[in-house]
Amino acid sequence: MAYLRRKVDYFLEEWKADESRKPLILKGARQVGKTESIRHFGERSYEHLIEINFVEEPKYKMIIEDGFKAEDIIKNISRIDPSKEFAEGNTLIFFDELQEFPEIVTSLKFFSIDGRFDVICSGSMLGIQYKRIESNSVGYKTDYQMYSMDFEEFLWAKGYKDSFIDELLEYMTEQKALSELMMSVCSGAFLDYCILGGMPAVVRDYILKNTFEGSLVTQRQLIEDYKEDIRKYAEGMDQTRILNVFNQIPVQLARENKKFQISKVAKGARFKDYRGCIEWLHDSGIINLCYCLHFPELPLRGNYDEMKYKLYFADSGLLVSMLDDESQDDLRANKNMGVYKGALYENVVGEALVKSGYELYYYKREDSTLEEDFFVRTMSGLIPVEVKSTNGRSKSLRTLIESEKYPDISCGIKFTSGNIGYSDKIYSFPYFCAFLLKRYLKQR
Repeated sequence: MAYLRRKVDYFLEEWKADESRKPLILKGARQVGKTESIRHFGERSYEHLIEINFVEEPKYKMIIEDGFKAEDIIKNISRIDPSKEFAEGNTLIFFDELQEFPEIVTSLKFFSIDGRFDVICSGSMLGIQYKRIESNSVGYKTDYQMYSMDFEEFLWAKGYKDSFIDELLEYMTEQKALSELMMSVCSGAFLDYCILGGMPAVVRDYILKNTFEGSLVTQRQLIEDYKEDIRKYAEGMDQTRILNVFNQIPVQLARENKKFQISKVAKGARFKDYRGCIEWLHDSGIINLCYCLHFPELPLRGNYDEMKYKLYFADSGLLVSMLDDESQDDLRANKNMGVYKGALYENVVGEALVKSGYELYYYKREDSTLEEDFFVRTMSGLIPVEVKSTNGRSKSLRTLIESEKYPDISCGIKFTSGNIGYSDKIYSFPYFCAFLLKRYLKQR
């Protein structure tokens, strides 16, 4: 099957067009498509692509024996494989599986100063080693965070053009209700996306076969791969505790109160014992962290309780693959996305916000039932975002908008199964519009 178009493609083109470009580090969780995208870019944009994978070819760890200067590393690469050609100004050197050999990052400074060759580094689990990587290359690199496919990339994979997405954004901006056909098409595609998630291997199989055949097997294999990564890369940490947290996420999302509770993870579990475990999963790109605000006001950074949070999967398809068999059947056969008390809706919207560049925050007032799922900020204010799994009243959202206690809030956004609408300072959108929220807010 042809290459699946990704948003990173445009970033890579812009990076190459920048005459003062620095070596690039492309971060992201396992299997989100990093290697494939870099290889696709390298083959199309350069005369020579020199790809070195430190897992498959550990012998290349010897290339720094004579030091970290570009000319010494190139000479040693040529010694190992004389067929590799280096054309000045038209060669991309791609160091893959960087987590296996983070020492190579020291060479980025020298490649940057040398300037004859472009360099991209990539690998999974880079977040957990990033302090070490950062100290070896500060000022001489560019970073880019890659995620699994978002709903827009999924629509591209299904053959929808940019004009289709532009039209959807136009309807949102003009507050026009979508036609019955548009609602049906988008809702159907979105349900498929929620079940599959955005891992390219899963999406590619679905596009090729036009069925869900094998998708659950692939998803569950990815879960096992993540668990294997925990065992392999969680150096100096309690791997059992990390796995306990990982396995508890779908269980705790199934509760009415979705705040993650360490005390439920294991008997006698305490926050201080598990703090590093949650950070490890977040830094590895496996989960999204949503912190509870002290108070719904600007600024958001620093205005949250680091001991209160919700944990979501960075890819909703992996959450689906960890549901119990009854919920699996309900979702796939009956198209019931309300499984696990609306956890899937929240996870999908949270995932869309993170992939759009937002950090996740929620609010739960201790002395009342007031609770809001997410918050995003604009230039001028704070906007609460509610994810409704049923079509009930939005009491908390109305309170936040109408009360004088929250001066930074003047309107709200609600994601539902219904159409685009507006009432009492609340803008309503179908769930499948979440990936467009940032663009919509820029145009308001």
